[in-house]
Amino acid sequence: MRLAPRATVHLLTLAAWLTGCATSPPPVPVGPLSLAAEETSVSDQGLIDLELRYSGQLTSPGSAVLEKADYEFVSNGQVVKQGSAPLNVALAAGAATPFSFQAKATYVGSSEELAELSQKGGSVLVALRGTLTVRAGDALQTLPFAASRQVRGPRLPRVKVVSMEGARYSDEQVDLVMRLGVENPNPFALRLDGLTWDLSIQGRKLDAGQSGKHDTVDAAATGVYPLEVAVTKETWGQGVRALIAKGTLPYTVAGELTGPRVRIPYSLSGDVKLNVSR
Repeated sequence: MRLAPRATVHLLTLAAWLTGCATSPPPVPVGPLSLAAEETSVSDQGLIDLELRYSGQLTSPGSAVLEKADYEFVSNGQVVKQGSAPLNVALAAGAATPFSFQAKATYVGSSEELAELSQKGGSVLVALRGTLTVRAGDALQTLPFAASRQVRGPRLPRVKVVSMEGARYSDEQVDLVMRLGVENPNPFALRLDGLTWDLSIQGRKLDAGQSGKHDTVDAAATGVYPLEVAVTKETWGQGVRALIAKGTLPYTVAGELTGPRVRIPYSLSGDVKLNVSR
């Protein structure tokens, strides 16, 4: 049987179409990518945790999408966290497109390491590094990135007696006002859980309590917490008259300063000279 010329043409067209579907051309690669203006900056810092922001500018020769950044968070040469940040940033052909992402990690591993860094001083080298994934159609391409910076090492806060005053109202009553200070030597705010205190006069416990609960001490500042207690027969006991007659009272205040994963015991002592209150 012989086919008509027009039927032959239709069959050839159909065969060509089927062949094209079976062997569609491979996806066009993204092409050479260019990464510039890499920078790591500090978004938030604490005694234990650190949040970094990585930013850069990516140039693609054709239209593409920057899908994600797979990263490592590095502190003093040690990888402390791995993660992936979705980006979905459209890249116009030939244009330098800015992008950024943030990552937070525990950059000080233990209370012992924190104490060592505090005593040593200096800085900590931190970095964000990894690979960027870019998609153009069905084609994927990865590009390495890395940016580091020095951050000042964390310093432990210090509890101190800012002032201590004693007012003698009678031979059997003295009112004491102590101002405890929490000194924050860091360039970032310090979050507290609380400051416990136990005040003793001449070795005998007078009162106890907690101050600064869920408070924040500003960067390079001292938070001050006043305590008011009375030295009387009821609070100190028998012999209070002889104690007050000395005109000077030896005191000890001790307790613990706590914050997120931080516990710092303290003990301070001194003498308070009594003033006569009219």
